[in-house]
Amino acid sequence: MIPELGQVALLLALAVALVQASVPLAGAVRGRADWMALARPAAGVGCLLAATAMACLVASFVRLDPSVAYVARHADAMLPTGYRIAAAWAGHEGSMLLWLLMLNAWAWAVARGSAGLPPPFVARVLAVLGGMAAGLALLILGVSNPFGRLWPAPLDGQGLNPLLQHPGMALHPLLLHTGYVGLAVTFAFAVAALLEGRLDATWARWVRPWTTAAWGSLTLGILAGSLWAYDVLGWGGWWFWDPVENASFMPWLAATALIHALAVTEKRGAFKGWTLLLALLAFSLSLLGTFLVRSGVLSSVHAFATDPRRGLSLLVFVLLVVGGALALYAARAPRLGLGARFGPVSRESLLLAQTVLLVVAMLTVLLGTLYPLVIEALGAAPISVGAPYFETVLAPPLLAMLWLLGLGVRLPWKQATWRDAWGRMRRPGALALGAAAGAAWVTGRSAPGIVLGWALGCWILATLVADLRERGAKGRMLRLPRAATGMHLAHLGVAVFAFGVCMSGDVLQRDAKLGMGDSAGLGGHVFTFRGVRDVHGPNYLAQQALIDVHRDGQLVAQLTPEKRLYHHQRSPVTEVAIARGVVRDLYVALAEPVDGGAAWIVRLRLQPFVNWIWAGALLMALGGALAASDRRYRGREHRHDVPAPAWQEARA
Repeated sequence: MIPELGQVALLLALAVALVQASVPLAGAVRGRADWMALARPAAGVGCLLAATAMACLVASFVRLDPSVAYVARHADAMLPTGYRIAAAWAGHEGSMLLWLLMLNAWAWAVARGSAGLPPPFVARVLAVLGGMAAGLALLILGVSNPFGRLWPAPLDGQGLNPLLQHPGMALHPLLLHTGYVGLAVTFAFAVAALLEGRLDATWARWVRPWTTAAWGSLTLGILAGSLWAYDVLGWGGWWFWDPVENASFMPWLAATALIHALAVTEKRGAFKGWTLLLALLAFSLSLLGTFLVRSGVLSSVHAFATDPRRGLSLLVFVLLVVGGALALYAARAPRLGLGARFGPVSRESLLLAQTVLLVVAMLTVLLGTLYPLVIEALGAAPISVGAPYFETVLAPPLLAMLWLLGLGVRLPWKQATWRDAWGRMRRPGALALGAAAGAAWVTGRSAPGIVLGWALGCWILATLVADLRERGAKGRMLRLPRAATGMHLAHLGVAVFAFGVCMSGDVLQRDAKLGMGDSAGLGGHVFTFRGVRDVHGPNYLAQQALIDVHRDGQLVAQLTPEKRLYHHQRSPVTEVAIARGVVRDLYVALAEPVDGGAAWIVRLRLQPFVNWIWAGALLMALGGALAASDRRYRGREHRHDVPAPAWQEARA
């Protein structure tokens, strides 16, 4: 009866979400405190019910109940327990239930963390989240039910896709969904501000920690997905510009722009309309990514193949949420005012330029992702848009953004002069150019793009150091708030990421035919093939090679790449072996046997500095977590004395 219990929990979660979406909102409009007070307990009950439904689904996987259709498609008796748990969100139905759980969890977190906010505003925020939860629960129950039964029940399931049997794919969906859905909180705060008719520095202070926390989780989710692709797909790269990868990258770009815009709105009360639009846009892109991945319009190893009913239902849900929010924005945003003025040479102007460049980059990715789909829908011959387009078109706005990132840290708020700007950027700029020239001379890599990337990374580091020295000279180093410390740490992560991207391109690779005792050299390393043995895994058989790696006569690594054959999926799967290092990775993959199995084609790869890419992303996420934990965002601030919006006064 566990699946039926999960079904009942889903139905009750729908009912609670409908109450959460309607009664508190009506209370905010009518001034009924008792109706508004229902928002917080409804959010808690909805979270408990969604967690119960997910626990029932996980239990069905752990017990391996093949009478549940979703379980039968994604698990089998030989699948290890850890991957059975991860299989609960490996397909369309389970991932949608995970969405619902995360949405209710964020709503519960808002309910717990908003004690100092005005009750009418909290009621509106939780009502918006409740409305989305109701729509999502209705969609799950209608066309994506994970608890549907099979009759007669099969004796065993079909098993989990071998490519998903990796720790990265157990964490990647959890982190990515947390970030995706966390942006719904920002979206709800924006809609509540539009409904209330006010947006000021206090609103920005309320919404910043939620946005930063969601952005950090989304960063970690993209990081986990990139690591999975590097470890599992066997091609040695960390980003393929796959449409599903782009579906997570676009809301990340919009959320990054939003974080910078919120800083200005909180500090100076400017960018009000632009900040609101970015808040709506970031979550709208999350919904667009959900539609692309789960509608069946994309063909990708990451995507979920679904029937047209699900795609149409998702499209209706996305259009209702996004269309309604944008219509409200068009009606209310012009009444919010322009906010404080600032000069052309100021931190505000540079942050505005950064947000615009990030949005331009996001639109570039959006165009490259959707254009092939539009062309194919119009009946033209299918085309593909790959890495050359993205890397060529994205380079100018992102490189310009990196330069502004360093300069923006150094300029004061409101107004500065060109002389002051030049004085603040002169020394860090000279240090950055000198460091980039030295790196090019030492490494022998002097391509303009690489040198420019090094220079910009060094520029960010130099400006961070200069800013910290200036703060220390004024005695403010020990009083640096967590938000500022987190900003510096995230910018440090951007610099490390830029170094990694520049230095990881000089890859050495070769395919060698190796038999017992044969060796092949690559980049000063000698790879010696010691033979192949059979390995029995929990749900696969594998041929595992042993390869010794020597450098200057010293053993530096022993690698064991495999070629696996899973019991339920009979196609061979490559399991690469990687010896990770600070300055390089040794990457080995078995291609295919030759000469009747006496030798193998082995792919050898030296990947320099690739771990700097993930280290930079991790620093960004840690900076976001530190900024979100700033105590200033937990202070109690009330706006009960704020006058009603003009249209409410007119209606009264």
